[in-house]
Amino acid sequence: MENQKIIDAANTAQVVIKQVLYTGKVHITGGRDGAAKSDDGRLDVSLSTPGGQGTGTNPEQLFAAGWSACFIGAMKHNAPRLGISLPAATAIDAEVDLASGDDGFSLQSRLHVNLPGLEFEQAKKLVEAAHQTCPYSKATRGNINVQIHLAV
Repeated sequence: MENQKIIDAANTAQVVIKQVLYTGKVHITGGRDGAAKSDDGRLDVSLSTPGGQGTGTNPEQLFAAGWSACFIGAMKHNAPRLGISLPAATAIDAEVDLASGDDGFSLQSRLHVNLPGLEFEQAKKLVEAAHQTCPYSKATRGNINVQIHLAV
C-alpha cells in the first residue's frame, strides 16, 4: 500500500521485542458483514454481525478461539517447568462479550479452563502461569474484564 503513514505511534507499547516469531496477515473487507482472508489462504471466512442474518463468524468468536488456543499453548509451555503433565483432554470454553457502557463499546471475557485429572492446586498453578505467559492475556490485562474459571 502506497503512501502509508503511522497515525497512532503514541499507542505503541514500550515492550522490547528481540525477535518476531510470526506475523499473521489478514485482509478484511466489509467490516462485520464482510470477509477475512489470510495472505497464505489458510483463513478464508465470511463475517456477519452477531445475531444478524449472515452465516459467517464474528470478531468476538475469532478472538475467543485465538485466545483459547494461545492459552492452551501457554499451559503446554509452562507445564514441564512446573513438573505438571498437561491432561490430553485439556479444553477451554471461552466467552467473549461485546458490551456497551458509559465509554461506548467494549469487550469482556470468561475462560472456562478444564484440566481433568489434575489436583486443584496443580491446575491453579498452571493456569496462573499461563495467564502471565499468554500474549492474549497480556494484551487484555487491565483493559477488559476477565474471569478465569477452573474445573478439574
